[in-house]
Amino acid sequence: MAKTIQAVRGMNDILPGESAAWQFLEATLRRVISSYGYREIRLPLLEKTELFKRSIGEVTDIVEKEMYTFDDRNGDSLTLRPEGTAGCVRACMEHGLLHNQIQRLWYAGPMFRHERPQKGRYRQFHQIGIEAFGMEGPDIDAEVIFMTAQFWRALGLDDAVLQLNSLGTPGARAGYRDALVAYLRGREAELDDDSRRRLDSNPLRILDSKNPDMQPVIAGAPQLSEYLDADSRAHFDELCGLLDAAGIAYEVNPRLVRGLDYYSKTVFEWVTDKLGAQGTICAGGRYDGLVEYLGGRGTPAVGFALGLERLIALLEACGIEPQGANPHLYLVLSGDMAVRQGMVFADELRNAVSGLRVQCNCGGGSFKSQFKRADRSGAELALVIGDEEAGRDEVTIKPLRAGGEQETVARQAIVQRLGELLALEQI
Repeated sequence: MAKTIQAVRGMNDILPGESAAWQFLEATLRRVISSYGYREIRLPLLEKTELFKRSIGEVTDIVEKEMYTFDDRNGDSLTLRPEGTAGCVRACMEHGLLHNQIQRLWYAGPMFRHERPQKGRYRQFHQIGIEAFGMEGPDIDAEVIFMTAQFWRALGLDDAVLQLNSLGTPGARAGYRDALVAYLRGREAELDDDSRRRLDSNPLRILDSKNPDMQPVIAGAPQLSEYLDADSRAHFDELCGLLDAAGIAYEVNPRLVRGLDYYSKTVFEWVTDKLGAQGTICAGGRYDGLVEYLGGRGTPAVGFALGLERLIALLEACGIEPQGANPHLYLVLSGDMAVRQGMVFADELRNAVSGLRVQCNCGGGSFKSQFKRADRSGAELALVIGDEEAGRDEVTIKPLRAGGEQETVARQAIVQRLGELLALEQI
């Protein structure tokens, strides 16, 4: 017997028992995003490899070690997208969406990185991303942070901490880079292998090292805030003022960086201590140089991405149950007349009440076996129709979750009675 084929390591199936949490999360995030007037853009999974080499940087771990890259039949090098921003910028440039325009866009879908799989970090993972183009003031920075704060409120999460920093302009950051490299060369013997490799190519990323042995070195490094230009300092101060006015608490983290040259001014992360080492659930910032870096006209831009797997894990850690997972009603049908009427009746209910979830018993079975199925479905109520009820145009209602007595109701009165029992707004 041939060995069964299993999923690729780090690329996981989302099973029916898990998908309800995903649907709840995605619907909640989409609802908040829509309330801010952002429009969806749908991007291909595959892009030319050069896009990511130019946008992310050839000396980054993502490009050097983690991308799924291959040559297609025409000999073109293609890559499964490891993140969404580069593809969004490419699409906007290609279709003329940026010049003298303001765009507020969002996207969702799987990303791919060949990392060591662990809880909250997989080789196929899912993100929702926001990108806003054409606005250079701190107000749009504040708006995207406001949106993330609304996410947590809508999901019932109250312990995420906002960390904030400013990277300044590329010119100001160049001066800081020189000072940082000089400091690190003085302590080069204490650097780990990754930090030594980054010392010439991407020294700011050393500040983001998670290696505990590196923390004393990082703690003694010069701070970027000491090198900020006046414009960046004013931008950051105004952003902080907008957050203060909205009552959004934050911590200024001088070690929070994005190590690529096209990033500028605002960077932020939302972090939690409930997911162990994978504590960042949302990260973003301003990347005013990326469009020009990819060959377009200079365009101010800001955005963020959040990982859905980590948010799912956080909801579980906080004991937050997804809503809308199970059917409201399960129809138990016994007898030829009952089956014919019941199937039609189920659709009548769905049409009468928007959002009502009705599962009909199919495949026959005794009353006992059908009630077992009804219980396993998670439905709140069973609606029972036998041939006798069908002949009298009646339905028996049996509570499955809460207390209460079984009752028989005329078919024409069932919608009103269900509204009383289920307290659905739509009924």
